[in-house]
Amino acid sequence: MHKKAAWDVAIVITGIWLLPGLGSAAYAQTPSPIPGTVQKEAVRMIHAQGTFEVKLAPQKPDNPQAESANLGRMSIDKKFSGDLEATSKGEMLSAMTDVKGSAGYVALERVSGKLHGRIGTFVLQHTGTMTRGAPELSVTVVPDSGTGQLVGLAGKMTIKIDAGKHFYEFDYALPETH
Repeated sequence: MHKKAAWDVAIVITGIWLLPGLGSAAYAQTPSPIPGTVQKEAVRMIHAQGTFEVKLAPQKPDNPQAESANLGRMSIDKKFSGDLEATSKGEMLSAMTDVKGSAGYVALERVSGKLHGRIGTFVLQHTGTMTRGAPELSVTVVPDSGTGQLVGLAGKMTIKIDAGKHFYEFDYALPETH
């Protein structure tokens, strides 16, 4: 894939993800009265929201056949504002198909900063597909990726783009500190 085509994939993929909230409950594991089993108990979800700026830069593929297979690679550089004051660095892999409006991408980004005042890092995993213009996106915290005051972080983020401005909604849970 030429650099222009890889850039077009990134624009299409990041510009179409207008999804409603991905409601999901987080769970903490507690010992069960039945030996050898674990009981799941609901944990209070916390909501964070704000904006972010993103810079995507096409990267040269490691594999020479990637371009001819319509595969692209991008670096991700983000700055989050709002309840999440942070920066992130990551990488995206994308694939275009011969059908207009159908594509897919995966990405990982390490986020570093403050979430509602708690300092640490965590990793977000993106999985996105577009079927003839209909997007599906999942952005999830990688289990056990939290550090510092964000150890044990679990959650899902949604991304919305309105008039060229990027917004996030982040529903997450952290272990209670006693």
